[in-house]
Amino acid sequence: MGGILSLSRPKNKEGGNGEMHPPGENCKRQKLSSSTFEKNTRLIPNLPDEISLQILARIPRIHYFNIKAVSRTWRSAVTRSELYTLRKELGTSEDWLYILTKVDEDKHVWYGLDPLSNKWQRLPLMPVVSLDEGRRGLSLAVKGSSIRIADVLMSWLGRKHTSGQMAYCGCSVGAVDGSLYVLGGFARASALASVWKYDPAYNSWTESNPMSVGRAYCKTGILDGRLYVVGGVTRGRGGGLAPLQSAEVYDPKMDSWAQLPSMPFSKAQVLPTAFLVDLLKPIATGMTSYRGRLFVTQSLYCCPFFVDVGGGEVYDPKAELWDDMPVGMGEGWPGRQAETKLSVTVEGELYSLDPSSSLDSAKIKVYDHRDDAWKVVAEDIPVHDFTDSEFPCLLAGLLGKLHVIAKDSRSNIVVMQADVQQNMAPFPATFGSSPFSSSSSSSSSSSSSSSSLGSPYVSTGLWKVIATKSAGSIDLVSCMTLNI
Repeated sequence: MGGILSLSRPKNKEGGNGEMHPPGENCKRQKLSSSTFEKNTRLIPNLPDEISLQILARIPRIHYFNIKAVSRTWRSAVTRSELYTLRKELGTSEDWLYILTKVDEDKHVWYGLDPLSNKWQRLPLMPVVSLDEGRRGLSLAVKGSSIRIADVLMSWLGRKHTSGQMAYCGCSVGAVDGSLYVLGGFARASALASVWKYDPAYNSWTESNPMSVGRAYCKTGILDGRLYVVGGVTRGRGGGLAPLQSAEVYDPKMDSWAQLPSMPFSKAQVLPTAFLVDLLKPIATGMTSYRGRLFVTQSLYCCPFFVDVGGGEVYDPKAELWDDMPVGMGEGWPGRQAETKLSVTVEGELYSLDPSSSLDSAKIKVYDHRDDAWKVVAEDIPVHDFTDSEFPCLLAGLLGKLHVIAKDSRSNIVVMQADVQQNMAPFPATFGSSPFSSSSSSSSSSSSSSSSLGSPYVSTGLWKVIATKSAGSIDLVSCMTLNI
């Protein structure tokens, strides 16, 4: 049995930058052990499957890619929902960070990071899709290897792609019940209602029930195991973009959507003239779950301009009511522009990124609900070329700590960790050498960063660079954390 349970790594293909490639069916394995497993009905000979699952549940998930190659029985075992339920019961579930990037105008790529093994996994591409106008909300239908209809669609949209894959432009993401969700998006002619689910156990995408209305650039939040979606834009009657005030909630257990009360956008009611009321439309610019409620920031929008009026609204799911956001929270909510306000809740604390006037730095602020005020907890965060893209950096909660994901001067994705929860007073702006300096940049991914930097965790004062990945010319789009 010792040979069967050995965690020594098989000779599957692994990228030089530490990126995991799940072994294929033609992976070279010992024929004897493979045939033995196939004939045995139990996971481990002479052991009840209940005990075998207990063993598997204690193995780090990064090894499941190799375990799947042992036999069909073992592949089935590590994709069973019972295994992941058991991992949560035993306290062996793990946080993984998933980052969505845009490679070209019409190609998005997901990467997963295991912070404990410091390994990256490239996810399968989101499905090649085409519009099915027969379905409500212009949802998407998978066409498999056939791309004829997708080609026609791309030609119609004026953006032909060799693979026939439509861009998930303006899509939103969420993470709930151990899966990633990609919602909506824009296909120039129509806002999409489609919802795609990534299951990390199967390492595959499937389509879920669509939203009630097509949305692009909508905002998402998670509360009590359900995925909330508010706002976004759709095509207006005159061909322009029309902001949405509607909201809905998704139950992953039932794979169903339910309507919520629309956002009242009370700030929009105080504009001085009827002309401005007709010209400037309220739009949701961010959403975060905090202290059992959903906090939605808002701006005024007139294509293609945004006007930041401060404020926002709060949704209480128990009362099913919207209320005004506290004055200090709304007016002081940091944001690079009126349309992008990055925030995340970590261990019950609400953090937001406050851009600096400098091109290469920013601040992290935390919201104090007792004083209704934002307070600086980290200064001079080195963010390279802050004006270079729409989302030059992202915020995430991982392993109970705040993380900033950005690109360095060599176009590497850099994941930085800050233990700001231990000190709510402003930090001094003395970080030693920048984690983006040439001495701490890696030309490849996490495993090479470990060797070149001496340790997978590199101290730079307040910040620790826990992982890097060579990315090339990409844009950061969004990130999510899954506990699996």
